[in-house]
Amino acid sequence: MPLSSKEALDRLLAGNERYAAEQQEYPNQSITVRQNLAGGQNPFATILSCSDSRVPSEIIFDQGLGDLFIVRTAGHVVNGLVLASIEFAVYALNVPLIAVLGHQHCGAVTAVLKDQPLPGYLPELVDYLRPAIQTATPGSHDAAEEAVRANSRYTAAQIASSSRVLSSALDEGRLQIVSAYYHLETGRVTVLD
Repeated sequence: MPLSSKEALDRLLAGNERYAAEQQEYPNQSITVRQNLAGGQNPFATILSCSDSRVPSEIIFDQGLGDLFIVRTAGHVVNGLVLASIEFAVYALNVPLIAVLGHQHCGAVTAVLKDQPLPGYLPELVDYLRPAIQTATPGSHDAAEEAVRANSRYTAAQIASSSRVLSSALDEGRLQIVSAYYHLETGRVTVLD
């Protein structure tokens, strides 16, 4: 039976608590599970997170194969392809929960705050991040972490309002979108909503 969005969030947070307490169960990682998943997937949550190598969703939520539908970009920025990936999870896989996961010491957010010239496509990343970053208190000791949290909230709101597929699922009560923050030092995830 499919999970509700509340049950999905509770499952994520329970897994994160196991991870933070070093009591992981490493679920759904057997050969049998892998072979069964060859026939199809049924993830219970979508995680939109940063590409940062310190933020691997399956590990920090103590989940296994087939449990999570993961979308990762630097600073968890959203463009049309990212939205299409998230829509696929909701439309085709009936995922009831999307968690937008920002994290402590995000390099993408920090780069935007430094406002230095960047090469290649990096200025495009800055353009995506700037609206959320502008909400941080200038010169604040915690400006970077304020900006990361703001970016997580902003992204959650952005995906909800930018997609008819997602907004319909929200209106029908089939979907919940939450923003969250991962503490690198403690391993814990805090829901921001």
